[in-house]
Amino acid sequence: MRICRIGNFEVGGDAPVRLMGIINCSPESFFSGSYVPVGNIYEEACRFMDAGADMIDLGARSTAPNSRIITEAEEIERLNAALNELSGSGIPVSVDTMYPQVLAECIKHDIDCINDIHGLCNTDYAKIAADSGLPAILMATYSIPGDPAGFDSVMGALEIVLERAELFGIDNLILDPAIGKWTPERTVEDDWELCRRFDEFKEFERPLLAAVSRKTFIGRLLDKNPEDRLFGTLAVTYDILKKGASIVRAHDVAATRDLIDVFEKVEQRG
Repeated sequence: MRICRIGNFEVGGDAPVRLMGIINCSPESFFSGSYVPVGNIYEEACRFMDAGADMIDLGARSTAPNSRIITEAEEIERLNAALNELSGSGIPVSVDTMYPQVLAECIKHDIDCINDIHGLCNTDYAKIAADSGLPAILMATYSIPGDPAGFDSVMGALEIVLERAELFGIDNLILDPAIGKWTPERTVEDDWELCRRFDEFKEFERPLLAAVSRKTFIGRLLDKNPEDRLFGTLAVTYDILKKGASIVRAHDVAATRDLIDVFEKVEQRG
């Protein structure tokens, strides 16, 4: 497996499982507990790092179905304010955005990683990402974030994402199989299949992201709202780690850190 390097640490291979704590500057987010208003970003990031996060994933736009659409200018304003709070902190930060203009503003700050749910399908975005030299998390996408429905379609999308990355010279990357209710065509059974067959994504020989935190497919099974999906999330996360995930994106940092530590002890990793 090829290793991805983010700042001072490695992801994948024999490296420990890494943990990204989610901080959303978007009050529209599907899980209200993840929203952190500007002015509290640094404090929350420090709390996450103290609880065992390796880095922060910072987003300012909700991609949940039926959420309020904001302008790129509003997304830039939110991210600039949040990144200004984190300036000089030394906390590794990934920025979750899919718009070229927003990315161009973010890389003016000292960020450590790009999280692109568009999978580099926007050429202008891909050029900016490549020129930045930053590592990238790339999600399975044909043209609309998370549009592949079904396991075979996700595999095909990831192949295309890797082709795009090669075209633009981006090699320091992590793949995201796009688990979640991204489009109306995606069913909860599609997501369960992606989880069951997660180990098959290892054929790409790239670090894999587990991004299942409090998502719809878990809620539908348990008949629970996002606020009550922690235990289900932890169960799915443990199974995906056994199937080869190298990094976990999570709302609940302390609980997920405990899970990762137990997993690595059981599996005699590290």
